[in-house]
Amino acid sequence: MTEPRARAARQKGQLNFEKELRGLLYAHGDDPDPLPETVRVLDEIVTDVIIETCHAASRHATLNNRQKVKLEDFKFVVSKDERLLGRMTELIGMEKELKKARKVFDTDEGKVGLERGGPGKKRKRATKEKGEDAEDMEEADDGMDEMMFGVLTSFAE
Repeated sequence: MTEPRARAARQKGQLNFEKELRGLLYAHGDDPDPLPETVRVLDEIVTDVIIETCHAASRHATLNNRQKVKLEDFKFVVSKDERLLGRMTELIGMEKELKKARKVFDTDEGKVGLERGGPGKKRKRATKEKGEDAEDMEEADDGMDEMMFGVLTSFAE
């Protein structure tokens, strides 16, 4: 299974995917509140699989004389399982589509300190007193808090 050093470094009793696994179990017909032992065992299995996959990808990168692990290393590791490779490719494609969609709707509203002229344009800095800078930062922080609360409540609905 997992290399001893990786398993020993993990904290005992720490669940990494508890919320997701509870939802997954319920979606597959288990009780809405599954047994803690079931969730713990599944969490340990999932964590071990992720660790093993990362170690295998790291070994593949090392064999190709690279220090950094690339996406191609993970593709090589999962290439033996066609279903997993297909799902991985599908998720990567969806991520690219989402990035394109976000780019279309990306605006400069709410960004502090940037001009709407673009990232390459330099802006002239107006002289402000020290108290005004703090007030501007507080207003921007309040705006971010309101925006995040709106995003979170829209997901809850």
